[in-house]
Amino acid sequence: MAANNLKHALFCAVVTLVIAYPILGLNLEAQGINVTLEGADASTVISVLAAAVVVFLFQLFRDNILSVLKSVPSPLPKSQKEPMAENKRARIESWVLTGIVILALFWPFFVSRGAVDLATLVLIYIMLALGLNVVVGLAGLLDLGYVAFYAVGAYTFALLSQYAGVSFWVALPIGACLAALFGFTLGFPVLRLRGDYLAIVTLGFGEIIRILLNNWTSLTGGPNGVGGIPDPTLFGMEFGRRVKEEGNVSFHETFGIAYSGEHKVIFLYLIALVLAVFTALVIRRFMRMPVGRSWEALREDEIAARSLGMSRTAVKLSAFTIGAFFAGFAGTVFASKQGFISPESFVFLESAIILAIVVLGGMGSQIGVVLAAIAVTILPELAREFSEYRMLIFGAAMVLMMIWRPQGLMPVRRIHIELSKQE
Repeated sequence: MAANNLKHALFCAVVTLVIAYPILGLNLEAQGINVTLEGADASTVISVLAAAVVVFLFQLFRDNILSVLKSVPSPLPKSQKEPMAENKRARIESWVLTGIVILALFWPFFVSRGAVDLATLVLIYIMLALGLNVVVGLAGLLDLGYVAFYAVGAYTFALLSQYAGVSFWVALPIGACLAALFGFTLGFPVLRLRGDYLAIVTLGFGEIIRILLNNWTSLTGGPNGVGGIPDPTLFGMEFGRRVKEEGNVSFHETFGIAYSGEHKVIFLYLIALVLAVFTALVIRRFMRMPVGRSWEALREDEIAARSLGMSRTAVKLSAFTIGAFFAGFAGTVFASKQGFISPESFVFLESAIILAIVVLGGMGSQIGVVLAAIAVTILPELAREFSEYRMLIFGAAMVLMMIWRPQGLMPVRRIHIELSKQE
């Protein structure tokens, strides 16, 4: 056993050197029309060697280190206590969520424009995470290409506004329905796939959509993206300084107030808040319906679910379709918020972040997903001085989370019923 650990540790250390030194230690320097390869300085070489030594020692004493970490008390509260009564828990959650929504309605009028803009991004990620939670958390289908549906919703609004002059409110249901159609289409090829195979296929689907958007320059603009995406209007009132569409009026002139750029930001925030609440309520309703129970049954044991007469085809397609629908919602809001989109906004990293939000929050838990989305989006903004190490810190947090609390921040509490033995 010790010999195997030593071989594995040496192998990992060598791999670390082979990968890290060319990336960190070799630089291409332009000298006129020539490009030369420069070696690493002493500090970089020492850092790479130190990283290899750390990897070697960790792999050599991995079992001991992990046992020590698991013995450290978790900073998060234990979740193994007796579950609360279902009706009492639902009542408390309803009151808490209602209070949060009321607070969120008045909050943007007392903070800065940057804070409201960041909160809008948080709400977009909440919509995305709630949609992916249906696919991954409830149905147990590992989807690594979820960002594709996000891109479909965003590009639907961008292209319809550019070529047909369609407004935000008309494009919102169209983008969501078109994303749902893509989700329904993706569901058919993956009906017989599970686990790693399903993840690979969905990852490929996401990359296909991104590459298609990048190469179809005649329609999507390719790498140049699509700009000039219009802002949403309120009963024909625009929030810009000047009216862009004939027949519309400006918001500040209608109400006789001074123009402010914050009006548009707050209005878009309120739209995102309403859509996020709508997403949460609809998915919550689905969870209590037979289709929601079917998702959970399929996740727990597909063979047992099929033996009870459940249609695997219908259950998987419904999960993919509903999850994609809300991704299309979020994509339309994102396009309106940014005013410009390109394929680089929908890379695999976005899918990974959304999946991490679902895992960190607790798969199947709506409140946990909301809290994780807030944490993952806001914490990097509060620590901008560590922006270069963002992904390193994020990965370390994921590892510690899986060691101390693998069920997530606020896992779903399920009522367990035990049948007494008959004498």
